Amino acid sequence: MQPEYTVGQYLVDRLGQLGLGHLFSIAGDYSIEWVNRYVTPSPIEVIEEVNELNAGYAADGYARLKGIGALCVTYSAGALSAVNAIAGAFVEKVPVVLINGTPSIKKTLTFEQTGFSSHHFISGRETDLQSFEHITAATVRVDNPDLAPMLIDYALSRCVSDKRPVYIELLQDMVDLACEPPRGVLTPARVLSDQGALEQSVARLAERLRNATNPLVWVGIEVDRLGLHDRAERLVRQLNVPYVSELLSKAVLSEDDALFAGVFDGQASSTAVKNLVRDSDFVLALGVWLTDINSLGWDVDFDKTAFVSFDTVKDGTFFSAQVALEHVLDGLLAAQVTRGTPERPRMPARELPSMALDGDEITYQGFYDTIPQYVDENTIIGSDASLNYFGSLLLRVPAAGGFVAQSSYSAIGYIGPAATGLCLAKGDKHRVLVFAGDGGFQMTAQCLSVQTRFGLNPIIFVINNGVYGVEQWLADASVFATDKPFYQSCVLHPWNYSKLADVFGCQGWKATTYVELKEAMAGALANWDTPSIIEVVVADKSIPSNARWKTN
Repeated sequence: MQPEYTVGQYLVDRLGQLGLGHLFSIAGDYSIEWVNRYVTPSPIEVIEEVNELNAGYAADGYARLKGIGALCVTYSAGALSAVNAIAGAFVEKVPVVLINGTPSIKKTLTFEQTGFSSHHFISGRETDLQSFEHITAATVRVDNPDLAPMLIDYALSRCVSDKRPVYIELLQDMVDLACEPPRGVLTPARVLSDQGALEQSVARLAERLRNATNPLVWVGIEVDRLGLHDRAERLVRQLNVPYVSELLSKAVLSEDDALFAGVFDGQASSTAVKNLVRDSDFVLALGVWLTDINSLGWDVDFDKTAFVSFDTVKDGTFFSAQVALEHVLDGLLAAQVTRGTPERPRMPARELPSMALDGDEITYQGFYDTIPQYVDENTIIGSDASLNYFGSLLLRVPAAGGFVAQSSYSAIGYIGPAATGLCLAKGDKHRVLVFAGDGGFQMTAQCLSVQTRFGLNPIIFVINNGVYGVEQWLADASVFATDKPFYQSCVLHPWNYSKLADVFGCQGWKATTYVELKEAMAGALANWDTPSIIEVVVADKSIPSNARWKTN
């Protein structure tokens, strides 16, 4: 007889309370009963994925828009295939819940005591848990129904508090056992600051802002991850100074804002942004993470830059710990620091370039010169770790929250399956456009299968230059400006990418000229029922203009 309330139901109810609407899942016998008996009848829709890596990337993309994502896999053979996706979510502070269907207590004890192995076992009960404890905010093993509510609540609370993935082992024999129903609702833990350190930090930053002649605000990714968009926007308005973002935080605030000056990513930035950063005498970096992707050949001036991130304030030799970004923003708003009209060149209005090169072969830069006409306030842009980082960096994205890139961890192949999650989490009016390199897309091309199955309609551009372009660029960019050959390890086996549409049942186009690109975009924009894959063929040594600084 089924108990009135069970462990399996508890986990479903808690996930639903946190706003989860979709669960990415791979069928496995250790998890399938929980999915079939508890998730399927619930308001949470099960999205049957094709492999665990894609499921993890999809959950990551979903969580970036919804505030939480989740995937369910089976023990070891399934869970360990998702390690790379969970590692990326950990690095980039994305709240993803990994539920690992796990062999029963009886099977575990039998294996440990006699050596008789059930499938997927490696070395007993600790293997998967120990693998994930280094790349999650919490790891729990639900092996007792009386402890299940406490363990589940702990893991999920850490997920929404730390904004990082968590790992839950759900033993197959626990699912139907009775437990107490949820009490109250889960909420993020309080944000804590040391009051003395906070007051000292706010006073110093306020003074620096008042004394600066050409201050600049650098808006970082923590503004998004911690949900501080409104505070950051109000502070920029109050200060009345220009602000820049980084690739990781691109479009956290609308890029159509009059105070937005551009994206600052070192030498890949526009000339106007580089001049603005160089000429500023004080830069307030709010939630900025320093990585080699957002410095790109640029030496950050630490004497004139104050970093408020990772619960610390770092300003030259000044360092203050246990100071939360949220409280610094509140303190600066309360300090009422204001300035007159900033003297700076206004950012040019968004231009919608025409396709003047109709009969010409497409170049990497020419492709990105044509894309702005298809981007509006209802567009969500995604870019994979590839030379597309450079092209998309300078795209103007009007929608706040309308850009996604995994630019800190930078796993190639991320953006195709992440588009699955973005499509499920987005608003009804939004359209998802993502840019993938051909090398990355070869890793996760099965995303088209899931997107077709569930009637999702991302437009996926695969830039086909026949090489791992960004890997060559990182190792030896001079190849792109000389007759030197590519490293053999960077040369790809050619695929007919547009023909994958026939395999997966969606729609595809191949564009080698601007006329063909225009026709492909017209067809893709009219296709609301399936994903659209547009193969854009460019020469192997064609690169975006803002990537050429490294080729000399």
